[in-house]
Amino acid sequence: MINLIVGTNRPGNNSLKVAAQVEEIYRDLGVPLRVLDLAHLPQEIYLPSAYTVKPAGFEVFSDAVIHAHGLIVVTPEYNGSMPGVLKYFIDMLKFPESFCKRPVCFVGLSAGPWGAMRPIEELELVFGYRKAFVYPERVFLPLIQNMLNAQGRIVDAEFLGRLKSQAKGFIDFVERLDGVHLKENSQGRDHARELDQAGRMAAGTGGISKEV
Repeated sequence: MINLIVGTNRPGNNSLKVAAQVEEIYRDLGVPLRVLDLAHLPQEIYLPSAYTVKPAGFEVFSDAVIHAHGLIVVTPEYNGSMPGVLKYFIDMLKFPESFCKRPVCFVGLSAGPWGAMRPIEELELVFGYRKAFVYPERVFLPLIQNMLNAQGRIVDAEFLGRLKSQAKGFIDFVERLDGVHLKENSQGRDHARELDQAGRMAAGTGGISKEV
């Protein structure tokens, strides 16, 4: 299973729209994908006590990361950096097992012309420090407010091509590193959907999305 982290909890954020389209790309490639939406983190995780004792509602998020074959991070750029909630989420995850030897790739979006290059470079440093396997093909989506149509979808063929190229390459990257076959048959997809439903019920927040 590959999990996608939406790196912001800002209401109405564009990252969630991009994430939905990334899900479709992976679905078309036959690979199960789940979304971890940081907007649905349990409120108790923000208490100072969470540094020592994690709230029960956070377990579904941390377990999803630990059991993932690979991670996709979709992040916007806020003030020239990654969103605070994304860094905080990383800080709350178990060390070192959450990221050590885990494949990860990045998609960035911004209102400016660089497509979140700076936060992705910061994330590469963080994940490198945590000994993750960073996939080198990054996708930057600049001027995102102009790129999305009225339905919140990317229609630019060039950028869609970049997302599809990254997805195909990342699937191969994960399969080679982990020695797994990610493409599921219909029975496997039904089982993944059942597991996902159970995870969302356990979270009680809807924080983990359905398989698309």
